[in-house]
Amino acid sequence: MFFIFSKVLSFLMNLLLWVFAILLIALFSKNVKRKRKFLLAGIIVLYIFSNSLLLNLVSWCWDIRETAVPVGKKYTCAIVLGGFSSDDGDGGGFFNSAADRFIQGVRLQKTGKVSHLLITGGNGLLRPSGFREADWVREQLREMQVADSCVLSEPKSRNTIENAAFSKELLQQHKLKGPYLLVTSAFHMRRSLMIFKKQGVDVVAYPCNFSSRRFSVSADDFLPNAGALAGWGTYIKEAIGYVVTRYFK
Repeated sequence: MFFIFSKVLSFLMNLLLWVFAILLIALFSKNVKRKRKFLLAGIIVLYIFSNSLLLNLVSWCWDIRETAVPVGKKYTCAIVLGGFSSDDGDGGGFFNSAADRFIQGVRLQKTGKVSHLLITGGNGLLRPSGFREADWVREQLREMQVADSCVLSEPKSRNTIENAAFSKELLQQHKLKGPYLLVTSAFHMRRSLMIFKKQGVDVVAYPCNFSSRRFSVSADDFLPNAGALAGWGTYIKEAIGYVVTRYFK
């Protein structure tokens, strides 16, 4: 049920859809005053949520800051959350915009910061195909000469809650002791940390795939930016998911 709710929420967080709906109301409204009000509202909403300055401020406040592994410290496992690769429709996959999760996971293993990688992620679609992210990623790790003995794959989970639950089982089966490094996008880390800790998994944040590393202001930030619309949807979804998970799960 929670899985379906999250998919509905993702659909509703398409801010362009809301702007379109407001402008449609303005278009078909017969009352001139109402038409003007909705038209103005649509323009204001569109400008606010296409504003890079406000989005950068939100990301700077929300994102978990970058952390370095202390010199000489080695963890038993880095848990790399899926969502960084997608189904190509032909039985394979491809890396998407969150691929830094994969890069940082491999980097941690290759530099000896962790002994194992746990890739957790199946297929999060409502009508899933045969693509399973963790299985596809294991093949990519083989190509990068990461030994199979150092890789754990969990291909069943569909969301972060299942990531945590299934990862816990796998770590216990392989008798790997915590704390573990948790690798995911900075915008996703705050909610992920809470979920894993609620499941009793001892994790240390290792954020990556940053939207911004510092808050700064430039003239371009005041111009509408189409990319900001998608970014706002991501952060609103994360914030709602955080509140729901904290108080209702």
